[in-house]
Amino acid sequence: MKAYSLYEGSYSVDSSKKFVPFDPEKDDKKDRKGSIFIHVHPFLIQTDSDLVLIDTGLGYKNDKGQYVLYENIKKLGFDPQEVSLVLMSHLHQDHASGMVIEQDGRLSLAFPDADYIVSRGEWENAYSSQSSSYRTEILDVLQRSGNLILVEGDGEVNGTISYEHSGGHTPYHQVFHLVEDGKHYFYGGDEWAEPEQLLRKFSAKYDYDGRKAMTLREEYGQRAAAEGWTCLFYHSTGAAMGKVEIKDGAFKIIPVEE
Repeated sequence: MKAYSLYEGSYSVDSSKKFVPFDPEKDDKKDRKGSIFIHVHPFLIQTDSDLVLIDTGLGYKNDKGQYVLYENIKKLGFDPQEVSLVLMSHLHQDHASGMVIEQDGRLSLAFPDADYIVSRGEWENAYSSQSSSYRTEILDVLQRSGNLILVEGDGEVNGTISYEHSGGHTPYHQVFHLVEDGKHYFYGGDEWAEPEQLLRKFSAKYDYDGRKAMTLREEYGQRAAAEGWTCLFYHSTGAAMGKVEIKDGAFKIIPVEE
């Protein structure tokens, strides 16, 4: 089993919740006052039986009109159509827009041979919510496809992949464990999107339950250190993967390059 970051780029986000590409080497943050700046890292994991995509990014195209996600998968030596499982932590647009592709003005499923694993509560909340973070026109495509698998609570996708309901960032957010061949990958989605979130305790206003998300990060950090997890960080501005160590009562993140 091996994991890869499919880095989709750096973006600024303002109160409109629009994601605007941002090049730190060319663009000036002063020109985007009131914005936050994030990186986007979907992950590809090759297991013994599946090619797994975890969250799908923004679905943006490059300057040549090619989908960044597809191109990044191809650079790793895989065919995007080989993806057999898509695991969704939640359905905010920066995690879910890449579930579909647009061709000739029409939306279609980006990974037509894959099962999409989505929390039932998150799915229903996306349709009932007034938040602009959700794009229901994308969910409509998945709903019509027959590829949607709705799950609830904690459980297993197969002998390698399990999920846990976390509910900090959104009410029905879920996290994933992939365990095989002595390796343990943990994906915390937006409960633990950056390594630094563990190193400084805080309750974030952008979370549905900031205190719960903060508590979960502490719990995940303890478990990761004790069990040797490799943690995958979706919004990391540095290394996208890392191990956790605890020294003198303090957490430390050790970057992992694969």
